[in-house]
Amino acid sequence: MDRNLPIGVFDSGVGGLTVVKEIMNQLPQEEIIYFGDTARVPYGDKSKETVTAYSRQITRFLLSKQVKAVVVACNTASAYALDTIRTESPVPMLGVIEPGAKTAAAATRNGRIGVIGTEGTIRSGLYEAYLRGIRPDSQVFGKACPLFVPLVEEGWIEDDVTRQVSRRYLSELLAQNVDTIVLGCTHYPLLRNVIQETAGEAVTLVNPAYETACELRRMLTDRGCLNDGGKAPAHMFYVSDGAEKFRKFAHSILPCGGAEAGEVFLKVFSL
Repeated sequence: MDRNLPIGVFDSGVGGLTVVKEIMNQLPQEEIIYFGDTARVPYGDKSKETVTAYSRQITRFLLSKQVKAVVVACNTASAYALDTIRTESPVPMLGVIEPGAKTAAAATRNGRIGVIGTEGTIRSGLYEAYLRGIRPDSQVFGKACPLFVPLVEEGWIEDDVTRQVSRRYLSELLAQNVDTIVLGCTHYPLLRNVIQETAGEAVTLVNPAYETACELRRMLTDRGCLNDGGKAPAHMFYVSDGAEKFRKFAHSILPCGGAEAGEVFLKVFSL
């Protein structure tokens, strides 16, 4: 495999940009081709069959761009579709659930772990299954937080409404004396400050976006597929709707170090 091929990343919307940000920080020489399914967001309230069908479509699109690996930067798609599309893919595929679960299992002190995510992710029970496999004595408490995604998409990152919603959602987990909470949706790291404020400093927040980037780096290293850094990466972003809104959001969270980097993020295409 050509080590200088790009990495494909996809998500149901803008949340996967948190994974892209971590990949850019940890693997700055790698090119990224991103697809955000902004026309069909959110995935969390859709069936497994529908999410799998969407994920297959997007994977085929990314493979048509000659990517060397695909990161499923969506917890719902990772839970519902990863096993299926992995068997169909000629390139390695990485989800976000297993890296986050491994870190949470190592971080907890009392074995009581909370997982917040979309309805689909929580309903799948996949985080619980991974955590129990790694640490059988752990107690896992899931909580669906469906309003977090539209709040992020609306840009209400630290709004008072978001703080009120956070308190309502997290009260159940905190009553269970959890000492670790997995941010089980790629939108949620953007609400990290509000969630940490609600949970308190004694609770460890696990960001699967960061852990997934670490796992990707290990995987590419083990396969001898790290980009040799011969040229500056030219990232490409595709969305299924709302390119201008996506572009503004990307500029607000991705590392734009100068004019050249800024030009990269103008390459947003609506399909």
